[in-house]
Amino acid sequence: MDAALTKNWSQGNDSEAIFGFTQAAQGEWLYPSMANWKTYGVNYGLNDQYSAGDTHYVGLNGKNTGAIYGALKNHFSFGHGLSLDAEAYSVEFHGPYYYGESVPVSNGYVGAEKYAHLDDYQNLPGYNPANSKLTSVEVSNWYTISSGLTLVGHWKHRFNTLNFSYWYSYAQEAADERFYAVNSQGQWNGHGAPLTANGGIPIDEDNENGLQQLSSFAVDDKMSFFHDRLTIDGGIRMAMANRQYTQDLPDVTARKSIHNVFVPAPQVLISYRFNPRHQIYVNGTTGYHLPAALSSQLASYSYSTGKAESMPMSDYKPEYMITEEVGYRYNGLLMANVAGFHYNVTNHQVSAESYEPGSTSTISQLINAGGLEAYGVQTEIATHPWHHLSFYASGQYMHTRNGNNIAYEGDYLATKGKQEVGAPKFSGSLGLTYNDGIWFGNFTLQYTDSQYSTLMNDQSIPSYITANLGVGRNLPKIGRVAPKIKLNLVNLGNEHYLSSMYGYTTNATTQHGIVTGKTFTGSQPTYVIASPFVIMATLSANF
Repeated sequence: MDAALTKNWSQGNDSEAIFGFTQAAQGEWLYPSMANWKTYGVNYGLNDQYSAGDTHYVGLNGKNTGAIYGALKNHFSFGHGLSLDAEAYSVEFHGPYYYGESVPVSNGYVGAEKYAHLDDYQNLPGYNPANSKLTSVEVSNWYTISSGLTLVGHWKHRFNTLNFSYWYSYAQEAADERFYAVNSQGQWNGHGAPLTANGGIPIDEDNENGLQQLSSFAVDDKMSFFHDRLTIDGGIRMAMANRQYTQDLPDVTARKSIHNVFVPAPQVLISYRFNPRHQIYVNGTTGYHLPAALSSQLASYSYSTGKAESMPMSDYKPEYMITEEVGYRYNGLLMANVAGFHYNVTNHQVSAESYEPGSTSTISQLINAGGLEAYGVQTEIATHPWHHLSFYASGQYMHTRNGNNIAYEGDYLATKGKQEVGAPKFSGSLGLTYNDGIWFGNFTLQYTDSQYSTLMNDQSIPSYITANLGVGRNLPKIGRVAPKIKLNLVNLGNEHYLSSMYGYTTNATTQHGIVTGKTFTGSQPTYVIASPFVIMATLSANF
């Protein structure tokens, strides 16, 4: 449900209250390795029928998620070019997720504390003395709450618009896990007693609490000259963040992690319009991304070995990007845009995702891949409607280069000069649209070049071309209700392909360090299987 209430207090003064919620239940996707993809293709996934020890059974894997949100937006006008936008908001997201697992009956771990046997293991559902592991379901309970306030003041005077803004955000998150035994029919009871050891301690790999406070100040000044033909917009945003995480597991060495970050992000935007048809622009912008995920600050621990499955970032710094762009826009017989761009990234973050052995649960490891440089050109062209038809085309060329060899497990991998993961060198699309006010439709053809999935560029997915078609009709009005029906055909050629990467790795084949010659065994990336041919009809209405 999404809803809003609005109130216009007077000319230039209004408020809007926005609120809603979502609740969803869905099956878990499985992400294949390249070997899985070559063996099973689009048929790789969960199993419909349960057999003993099958953690890939559909009944053990899924997501029950929800969100509740609300916001109060206000705009106040004080005259003399002065105005204020104020918004208070709060958003809550929650789980759980659940996955199939194989938990050791004996000699396993809770955190880093070893147990001799699971409590009352002989009476657990599905227990078989011939098996050293117990098929279980891991229920990962989690929630995040983020609340904040934004204030943006505006002062417009003649050719100048000055903006001051402040943003405060307070966010909490918590997560823990409970494991439940699965019986011989693949059934489990999430309301029953979870698996415990050492006298009642629940089996858990990750019991964390997180807190983040962020304050951001910004000033921006936009000036217009020559009857708005020349605009110059410059500003800077300064963000300060404090993050505190705790890990409450038995015998773990690192229980708390605190980091403070300060990031300045200036930008300047300049455009000049020769006449209504021709415009040039130059942009210089910066941006940042704080280290994501729990794994950036704390380790999670394997119930099989008691060792850390993922390690915190040794060099905890935000990713920072500096971008320059020069472009030209035309709006006449055609609409067109061509731009050249260049950007530099420091402390580039790459997320490595891998499956825990004997499980459908993933392990997340954040890698600081160091420096990255990219440059390229992008173009767009479109026609105005002609006999209700219009055409669109776009294309991009991008060359990327990693700037340094990354530190990895006590040595360095030779990643300098390699191409960035998940960055196609060429991409483009063609589109055709029809709309006569009653009938409407669109056709798109898209090309995406091959993409590397490892920092060492020793595995990649091939390029692919897809086509989609949508046709629809506006139906006669019923009072104030204007209904329409649409038919969408996705992936017209029913191409079977990998669309992107789910989890990157440093290397897929055996590599050697460049300092000590240490051998690094390959770790396989995981991929996203693209949608097959789909027909979908929608009926909607505006009122």
